[in-house]
Amino acid sequence: MEFNAVILAGGRATRLGGVPKPGLKYDGGTLLSRTLQAVRGASSVVVVGPDGHALPHGVLSAREEPAFAGPAAAIAAGLAALRKSGDASPWTLVLACDMPHASRGIPSLWEQLEAHPHVDGAMAVSADDRKQPLLGIYRTSALEKEVAVASEGAGLTNSSVFRLLARLNLLGVTVPNGSTDDVDTWDDAAALGIHNELEADMKGQEETLEEWCRTLLQAFELEGVEVDINEVLAVAGVAAHSVVRPAAPLTTFIAGYAAGMARGIGQANDDAAMSAALGLARQVAKQYLEPGTEAE
Repeated sequence: MEFNAVILAGGRATRLGGVPKPGLKYDGGTLLSRTLQAVRGASSVVVVGPDGHALPHGVLSAREEPAFAGPAAAIAAGLAALRKSGDASPWTLVLACDMPHASRGIPSLWEQLEAHPHVDGAMAVSADDRKQPLLGIYRTSALEKEVAVASEGAGLTNSSVFRLLARLNLLGVTVPNGSTDDVDTWDDAAALGIHNELEADMKGQEETLEEWCRTLLQAFELEGVEVDINEVLAVAGVAAHSVVRPAAPLTTFIAGYAAGMARGIGQANDDAAMSAALGLARQVAKQYLEPGTEAE
């Protein structure tokens, strides 16, 4: 049967510390790339979520309004993008990108829809009898009608997907074990063998910076000096944002030089001199683009 696919790749991922789910690594790829594989065969595919994901050629992107308005609003945004593209496939596969084994359940949904051609769709039911509407196939016309009704009423912001689908004649289809397992917490991720490569990269970067800082301090015979790496990077970030990117290393160099001068003439100890220099650099950088302001 001909179908489009709406992939939900948004959400705040608060229980993952804000780490975006689509980029989590599983079995050599990302959760998003695995989900795109699961919907192969679709006439058109739209990924609903924040910008920044590298999408294959031809895959559409959309964003729910307002941002983080929930999966029901994301489904509506995906349908709108597909309609705008001119694709009018009779069925729409809705799939969240945080279920790495969802592809196991899709054939079961199609089998039941072929056996019951007059229903409005089918949603997955896990082995422990939990319904999962974000692994479902729905008649496009019926889904668009419900979106329109909801939009005219209370709206879809933070609305339940079950509420959006409540009036549809849907089949509940028991899918193979594990098909609906999703990633809401790091415990879920660990149980599924999903790795937080972003967190590992950040940890490796921090360790490298600390080692480099020790190396530089030793080279300048400053082993006893404490350097707040995070504060230095923060000041550099302010300078890059408020002035231009090359201002970041220039700002930290001058701040460090000023701190050294202050320490050399006995104005302050190492910690106080560096703290004062970085504080002034941050203040000057923030005020740089503000009209009529001068650094104190």
